[in-house]
Amino acid sequence: MIGRLHGVLLRKEPPALLVDVSGVAYELEAPMTTFYELPAVGDQVTLYTHLVVREDAHLLYGFIRETQRRLFRDLLKVNGVGPRVALAVLSGLSDEEFTRCVAEEDIARLTKVPGIGRKTAERLVIEMRDKLPQNAPAPATRLAAGATPSDPVSEAVSALVSLGYKPNEASRAVRGVSAKGLSAEEIIRQALKGMAG
Repeated sequence: MIGRLHGVLLRKEPPALLVDVSGVAYELEAPMTTFYELPAVGDQVTLYTHLVVREDAHLLYGFIRETQRRLFRDLLKVNGVGPRVALAVLSGLSDEEFTRCVAEEDIARLTKVPGIGRKTAERLVIEMRDKLPQNAPAPATRLAAGATPSDPVSEAVSALVSLGYKPNEASRAVRGVSAKGLSAEEIIRQALKGMAG
């Protein structure tokens, strides 16, 4: 099992990352909550990882904090939740927001996450209730620094589609954001907030 990587961040194109660890480049997928806290491309990064082995692929998922990885692993234990849905949950909700949704049994908020229907949301509330900390501290959030891509709007739409949103939903959400001068990560963050609102 690969539990943690420390190396140079070579590429970040939501939801994909490329990290060079002593000459070996690892491809990972990460939730948007991790992207918001990544350093600039070319800087050192440490990621907590989870490896999913399938018949046709070995998939590596990366998280900026161990609490995110723990929540991802707990989500995978819920019936009907796979890595894609768990990644979407962690992209659409912060650790604190998810804890609050479960504690308050906010099914409506959970069903706004792509891939989460009413039955899955109800299962999440029931099965995750005992696994979550009662007073989870608010995670520190800071926007990623570094060069903005040549077309952050297209990158934001593409990232939302890969997180499970339909192309027209993703385009509409991004159009609702005043994207001038924003990085793709900032556009995605605001678009997700708009869809959740």
